[in-house]
Order: sequence, then C-alpha cells, then structure tokens
Amino acid sequence: MSDAALPDFLPSRCAGRSGLMLPPLSLGLWQNFGRTRSFESQRELILAAFEAGVWHFDNANRYGPPHGWAEEVLGRVISEDLAAYRNLLVVSTKAGNPIMNGPYGRGGSRKHLLESLDDSLKRLNLDHVDIFYSHSPDKDVPLEETVAALAHTVTSGKALYVGISNYGAEATAEVARLLASLGVPLVLHQHKYSLLHRDPETNGVHRTLRENSISGIVYSPLAQGLLTDRYLTGRVPSGARAESSVFLTADFLTQEYLAYVQALADVAAERSQTVAQLALQWVMRDPTIASAIIGVSSVAQLHANLAALNSPPLDDETVTRLKGLSLQGRLGH
Repeated sequence: MSDAALPDFLPSRCAGRSGLMLPPLSLGLWQNFGRTRSFESQRELILAAFEAGVWHFDNANRYGPPHGWAEEVLGRVISEDLAAYRNLLVVSTKAGNPIMNGPYGRGGSRKHLLESLDDSLKRLNLDHVDIFYSHSPDKDVPLEETVAALAHTVTSGKALYVGISNYGAEATAEVARLLASLGVPLVLHQHKYSLLHRDPETNGVHRTLRENSISGIVYSPLAQGLLTDRYLTGRVPSGARAESSVFLTADFLTQEYLAYVQALADVAAERSQTVAQLALQWVMRDPTIASAIIGVSSVAQLHANLAALNSPPLDDETVTRLKGLSLQGRLGH
C-alpha cells in the first residue's frame, strides 16, 4: 500500500486525553444498513465515505435490521475492500440495548457485554474494535460491574478504547472515576445533540465532559432529518425517512416546526449553505465534540454533508441568532 493510494483524510480531532483521533464527521450505520437495502448500495456508501477521507465507522450490535446485520455488512466491506487499510480505520460498536428476549439479551452485565463483543467481532471479522461502548446505563446492574467489563475489553485486547452512550452527567463522572481506578481512561461519550436537542448544554453532560477531559461524539446531529430542507413544503417527500422510520413520523410537520426550519433556511442561505450543513456546523463548533455521526442514504447526501466542513466557522453573531431560534425540548427527536 502506497501513500498515493490513500485518500485525503479529513482534519482530525483528538478524543479526550488520548491518542485516538477522529474525523469531525463519522459515518454511522444505524440507518440504511440492513436487509431492506442491497449490499452493493451499502458497500458504495462505506467506500465513498473512506474515499472522501472519513475513517471512523460507528456501529452497534443491534443495527440493521435484523440486529447485527450492519456489523456483517461493514465486516464484509473491510474484508473485501479495505483490509489493507485496517490500521487506518476506526471501527466502533456497542452493546447494552435490547437485541433479543431473555435475561442476557440486553443490559450492562459482564456476561452480556463481553459475550456481545465476541459476537460483534465475529460479524465484523475482526480481532478487535477500536472503540467499544456501553450503549446505555442499566439500573439493574451495579455500575462497578459494567465498568469492570469495559476495562476488561481493553486489557484483553478486544477493544483499544472504551466509551459510554446515553449516560447522564452524574453517572458519566462516576464511570470516569471507576475506569481511571482500573487504569483505563474514558475517552468518549456518545449522545444525542443538535439544534433541536440541546439538553446536553444545560443538563450537565457537556460540563461533565469538559471537567473530566472526555470528548463527546454526537448522534442525530440532523435530528433524523428534521434539520434539513426536505420538509419545507409541509409534505413528506417520496423516499424521506419519515415514510418508514419508527423514530420519525409526519406528525412533526407542525406550523411551529415549519416556521423554525424556514428561519434556519434563511440563515443558511445567507451563508450559501444548506440547512443540514448549518446544523452540522452548529454541533462541530463546540470544542467538547470530537465528531458528529452522520447517517446517509446516498453518496450525494454524504458529499453534501461533508461540504459543511468547507464553510466558514460560525461567528458569534450567527451562534447567538441560532440560539434565539431554538425549539429546544419541543419536538423530542
């Protein structure tokens, strides 16, 4: 493999107090990577992202449908197309959210987390992942057990770094403390954050990340497509996520929402960009955030989102204006 064969990688951002480097935008396999789409279309998206300079691919044991399918797709693409570049890729996965019935089909137990990681590695056809997350807190399992399992994934060599997802501020601080006592740093906290979901700014999560030198990695930065110009007509266009997603229905098309997105579109137009590009810049402006995870359904959409990186940074006046337009807490996506 020669340097001439490598893509022009996006600028990197450091994850926490570690040597783990992430691109400002990462490709997530939560949506659009299941049996409902052809393997070739999924392969095309992964390879297009890498060729555009994206090296982080975010996955989970429940992504599909069916559960585990997105890991199999990524594993196949790495084996068939990107094996020579494995040391340049960052592959993450998660366990903890429900994947099947029974007492060990979910949760933060040592048994579920470690056995789920083994299953993920088989589907990915890898001997280790770069990042392994506890997907969500489990009130029925002692936090010490979950943390010890996370630390074991690193000391066993099956994960290089660990993170947590959807944990509150207090639990995040405690996980960081417990992991540090075991000699394993907590480098990433994955959470929902966007112009439509700004709770991490006020519920202590971002403050806790700063205080503990943990980086955030954001999912749903476009609020499942709400922060785009797709719905400005007041109708759901053919092929839009709201046609089929269980997380998004046409009920969101209220006059309040439409007025809000039109106001965002006005700001974006002044900056010669799309609503989606503006929304991505909002997330990336925060130094707490190492990367934002984007989900795309086409190569064109991928490149349109990546173009946000070429726009001038948001100035203080624009940030203040966007804060004044916020619909925080009203749509729930």
